[in-house]
Amino acid sequence: MAARTTLYKRILLKLSGEALQGDRGYGIDPAKCVEIAREVREIYKKKVQIALVVGGGNIFRGLSESARGMDRATADYMGMLATILNGMALQDALEKLGVPTRVQSAIEVKGAAEPYIRMRARKHLENGMVVIFVGGTGNPFFTTDTTAALRASEMEADIIIKGTKVDGVYSSDPVKNPRARLYKHLTYLDVLKKGLKVMDNTAITLSMNSNIPIVVYNLNRPGDLKKLIAGREIGTTIGEVKKCRKKKS
Repeated sequence: MAARTTLYKRILLKLSGEALQGDRGYGIDPAKCVEIAREVREIYKKKVQIALVVGGGNIFRGLSESARGMDRATADYMGMLATILNGMALQDALEKLGVPTRVQSAIEVKGAAEPYIRMRARKHLENGMVVIFVGGTGNPFFTTDTTAALRASEMEADIIIKGTKVDGVYSSDPVKNPRARLYKHLTYLDVLKKGLKVMDNTAITLSMNSNIPIVVYNLNRPGDLKKLIAGREIGTTIGEVKKCRKKKS
């Protein structure tokens, strides 16, 4: 791999399940998985250590189903299983592009993914593998945004990067309100006080306590992830971006 010329040494990339469905209304679009995998490969070539957390909303949304009468814990576990399918699809796309990848699950699924073990995951990253975290936290009542903040803290990531379908964090839904304001910089407390729906409060609070900045950007703009990693201001930054920290051996 080429020498690293980036602002960060280790990142956590958070993807929603919907990001994998492409133009489909449901499920996994293999072409979209390949598109995302190519973006990841570009920054992998820069010697950036990459962890991913993927949601499962393209297959099953636990929170919405519980609102329809399903037991919340049952619905959440079904959602966690959906993230495993998505993680396997991403692994397949990355491996076919020559990027060594490991899937670690908070829910034991022998034959499909490794169990989540913090030190093993860190060693995989140090050995140049992309690690995909699936199965949420392994517990109901927690979102995959919270999973992203938790895993970023455990991995001592320099930053959380959240890929969405819009250009960043807006004052309101830009699809419904064309006058919605795009924020370039926010503090963690800004997000909490304004009630901005970028990540749930638990995820924001955990990121704040761990002092890990968050960048929200448009996943559908090819090349933006590479520019972001190089230090370009793209999307919305929450917290203070710092140069990469030295990692413990």
